[in-house]
Amino acid sequence: MLQAMPSAATSPALSITHVRARRWAFCAALLAATALAPQAEASQSLRCDGALVTRGESPVTLLRKCGEPVYRQAVCVPMLQLGWIVTPFRLDGPGAVLAAQCVPMEEWTYDRGPGMFLGIVRIYNGSVESVRDGDRQR
Repeated sequence: MLQAMPSAATSPALSITHVRARRWAFCAALLAATALAPQAEASQSLRCDGALVTRGESPVTLLRKCGEPVYRQAVCVPMLQLGWIVTPFRLDGPGAVLAAQCVPMEEWTYDRGPGMFLGIVRIYNGSVESVRDGDRQR
């Protein structure tokens, strides 16, 4: 006599595994959205003597277009990193770990003139990562 195979709806082991997989997928999607949120800001540019400096340009191009900054500062920017812990002692598979890691970057400050906002350019990994406005000059 042939017996029918248990379906996912009737098998408790399969349904628990399926629920765990959905939970992990949801957590991974949520973490990815959270990690990408700061990068979704509007991109700015820095205008120096008619030339634009935008994200992705090299520091050499920035120096050529805008000259030396009035101030350079090394900064530590915390970024979330998702890691996995795999040990033989975990029966339910690898465990996810979310940690804030310090990413070293440089910030160059440019004086745009009296009455204008300072231009702050963040450099990461050999290119312009972002441009933003600082305080207004008097």
